[in-house]
Amino acid sequence: MKAAIFKGIGNIEIGERPDSTIKEPTDAVVRVVMACVCGSDLWYYRGESDYTPGDPIGHEFIGVVDQVGDDVKNISIGDFVISPFAYCDNTCPNCKNGITTACVNGGFIPAGNGDGGQGEFVRVPLAEGTLVKVPGSDHSEEILASLLTLTDVMGTGHHAAVSAGVKEGDTVAVVGDGAVGLCAIIAAKRLGAERIIALSRYPARQELAKEFGATDIVEERGEAAVEAIRKLTDGIGVDAALECVGTNEAMQTAFAIARPGSIVGTVGVPHGVEIPFQEIFFRNVGVHGGPAPVRAYLPELLEDVLSGKINPGRVFDLKTDLDDIKEAYAAMDERRAIKSLLRVSSI
Repeated sequence: MKAAIFKGIGNIEIGERPDSTIKEPTDAVVRVVMACVCGSDLWYYRGESDYTPGDPIGHEFIGVVDQVGDDVKNISIGDFVISPFAYCDNTCPNCKNGITTACVNGGFIPAGNGDGGQGEFVRVPLAEGTLVKVPGSDHSEEILASLLTLTDVMGTGHHAAVSAGVKEGDTVAVVGDGAVGLCAIIAAKRLGAERIIALSRYPARQELAKEFGATDIVEERGEAAVEAIRKLTDGIGVDAALECVGTNEAMQTAFAIARPGSIVGTVGVPHGVEIPFQEIFFRNVGVHGGPAPVRAYLPELLEDVLSGKINPGRVFDLKTDLDDIKEAYAAMDERRAIKSLLRVSSI
């Protein structure tokens, strides 16, 4: 089968890999309809996180079930499904507590399943706990794109808002204008935030942020951004800060703009982040977050996508296919695209 393969820093190629097969009776194999490139994939692409050359890459995909193991009873061949980026049994104590990314039997795609999400087929372990069936089959391209965001970025943006305790009437700041940050704006509005401040320097992203619900745009970074947000909030800071990047600068900004007693919701994969414990201790600022338990959020977010209440698929501003994988990565790396969608097959 064709799949994206990491060849080294700045080099992703399409190559041939062994066909996905059932290895455990709890597995399913999904034929990929749509996949995409994630901001976290760029950490490997840029050489800022280690990744083994020759390994498959990618973890966001939707598709049709092609094979099922003998123990899979509630997922059938032909089902159209969404796969979270982490697989889980959805029955262990951690899953029942809502943190499906910490499933005691689970793992992450592609590290734990052997297949990357950017390919023609993917083996999904613990299929019954992981995969979510999508009602119906005649969905528009717009709906399909939004369903694809539920594999990661929409659920991750939602996790930032939930972790920060966003509630009705809050003033929220979103640090980061990538796909996760933009989805965090949708999530904050969905949870009732009255004012949403987006930190963004790119006009196209600013426009989308406003369409998603941002009420204010701050273009500055670092101390200048902190000062701008303090002015917007009468010197108090925001009720919730959503950190959606993972760099130290983004985290320090989030801590600085959070009002005393608030929480920073963090979902950016941390790189060189330092926690200013003395400062946040004396200001009673908390920090909460981590890998988003997307599977736990999927039912409610799926309902809102299918009803048209949210349309996170608009973060995809480059749509191509597996054969153009190099451009899909390069465009995001060079910030010519917010997020790249890969059409792989038809439903």
